[in-house]
Amino acid sequence: MGSAPSPARAGRYLQPLHKNAPYLSIHAINIFVRDQDRSLRFYVDQLGFDLAFDAAIQSGDRWVAVSPPDGSTVLALVAPKPDTKEFGLIGRSTHIVFVTEDVIGKYNEWRQRGVRFQHTPRLKRVKYERPLASPSAQLNDAQPPVWGGVFTRFKDVDGNSFSLVGFDEVSREVEAQRRAIAEKLETEHRAAQELEIAKQVQARLFPQTLPSLKTLDYAGVCVQARQVGGDYYDFLDLGRDRVGLVIGDIAGKGIAAALLMANLQANLRSQCAIALDHPERFLKSVNQLFFENTIDSAYATLFFAEYDDRTQRLRYANCGHLCALLLRGDNSLERLDSTCTVLGIFKEWDCSMGTCQLHSGDTLALYTDGITESLNGDGEEFGEHNLIAALRRHREASPQALVASIVDEVQRFGPHEQHDDVTAIVAKCRGN
Repeated sequence: MGSAPSPARAGRYLQPLHKNAPYLSIHAINIFVRDQDRSLRFYVDQLGFDLAFDAAIQSGDRWVAVSPPDGSTVLALVAPKPDTKEFGLIGRSTHIVFVTEDVIGKYNEWRQRGVRFQHTPRLKRVKYERPLASPSAQLNDAQPPVWGGVFTRFKDVDGNSFSLVGFDEVSREVEAQRRAIAEKLETEHRAAQELEIAKQVQARLFPQTLPSLKTLDYAGVCVQARQVGGDYYDFLDLGRDRVGLVIGDIAGKGIAAALLMANLQANLRSQCAIALDHPERFLKSVNQLFFENTIDSAYATLFFAEYDDRTQRLRYANCGHLCALLLRGDNSLERLDSTCTVLGIFKEWDCSMGTCQLHSGDTLALYTDGITESLNGDGEEFGEHNLIAALRRHREASPQALVASIVDEVQRFGPHEQHDDVTAIVAKCRGN
């Protein structure tokens, strides 16, 4: 390996792993040295390598390792005992080849830092066998191709020697990879910036103020699984002491769901003026706009509730959403089930409403499946039963504290990566 490898073989190192191939890489290459601290200073200070490891292992020995700036390989600096055969390997050729696109530049840089070279970089031509498509093709080659590269050798403080080469073909591959990596990083950076902007914009779509009511305290929360998501909640000021409580879940995740969520939010807020007197017509108009402005596969579940602060009456439409939970003051439970189908699938869409009366001490909970379908380490769901238990356990808390407690219990139940948005509204009737 001390001589220059053929470009056909060198090119293999630059090929990406097949996406279905098992991961395989070199863990470390041992370099036998006399003094680890002295060698460490050489590789870090003179070659510009990075310190990869410096730790004590179970045997009591010290493991010191360095890596070139690109982090492609780890060199372990091993200090063998004098009576071992490894000690006799100090100061020999390591058969390790470093590749750079600018041998002259690296040679001048390292020489100024005191690195000892055996000779100045020079052009070395090697003959290699080109990979052939068929045996007959080899017979047609009068001369094996000649391929050149700049080549030199240097030694570390213990006399271990290394090759430094700059192959024409490899240089082009290295530069192409460098450009590709730089472009990828720039693309990722730009995408991250755009996502952060989208996150800030979407955060402003959630309610910023809560219309004041005399008989109802309420609060909402949305903890997104990604920077942006498809869950939605809102509080609509409908006028004449009435407030609309809204929670929705867009099909899908990420940017696509966030765009649909913004579309649904805009439809609801633009049409809510007719919700007070004609809630069915209001929701039919929202469905029509959502149907017309989205692709065929887009849909959303929605729970809309109109609360009258004077009569404490709740009119609601459950559009294919999870049933709302109404925990009465006497600890009994009622479920507000679906009254119509999801939004956005059907152009001709009918809506029906349900009604119920709230009393002092009643607690209403609206939520998305990010709560009930949250999984623990055993693959078990948080489920409706745990949500009901949490509501009963914290029923004396304020709505703000109650939604925070629900989120906390969900996160403790499934402490691993969150896979879906966690959204909830809690409203507590305190009576006149």
